[in-house]
Amino acid sequence: MTADVHAFTGITKLDMPPDYILDAAKGKLQGVVLMGFDKDGELYACSSYADGGTVLWLMEQTKKRLMDAVC
Repeated sequence: MTADVHAFTGITKLDMPPDYILDAAKGKLQGVVLMGFDKDGELYACSSYADGGTVLWLMEQTKKRLMDAVC
């Protein structure tokens, strides 16, 4: 018997492996802002956008969506 396994694409309260998220996004994005912690616990941030205003706008839009979803 073989199992038909599908990747979970919904909202979860559980952390997911970063490589899983990055692999799922490959080929789908116009640009990216990446934020997280490295393996030493230090803040890591980079972006494919050169303009800091664009990066900040994306961060604020993401923050708004998170706040709207929680409240």
